[in-house]
Amino acid sequence: MAGLERITQPTLDVLEVLLQAHQKGTEVHGWSIMKQIKRSGPTVYRVLDRLEDDGWVTAAWEELPPDATRPRRRFYRLTGEGVPAARALLAERRPAALKPRPALRFLRLDWAHTLLLGGDR
Repeated sequence: MAGLERITQPTLDVLEVLLQAHQKGTEVHGWSIMKQIKRSGPTVYRVLDRLEDDGWVTAAWEELPPDATRPRRRFYRLTGEGVPAARALLAERRPAALKPRPALRFLRLDWAHTLLLGGDR
């Protein structure tokens, strides 16, 4: 980014979502980003536009069939330059965002019963 004065909390929020999408090998649309970070459309799209201008993000409109009844979505992803830059910035400003999150695990009910009440399975 051109200047560190432009790094706002919404920018860090958006970068965090984009980096998570990159790690999953996906791209994300603006409305999804808005919902995940709980920020308004103008705020999110202003950040995305700035990141795109700086070469950190690329965007593309989805292709819809002619009979589609909903508007097209614009999908965003980090560029080759944006991935390491986002990681470095988040490591500096928000290190917890880069820590691996534990996977959801499910406990079988019979094991939970044993753990809670003791005894044999």
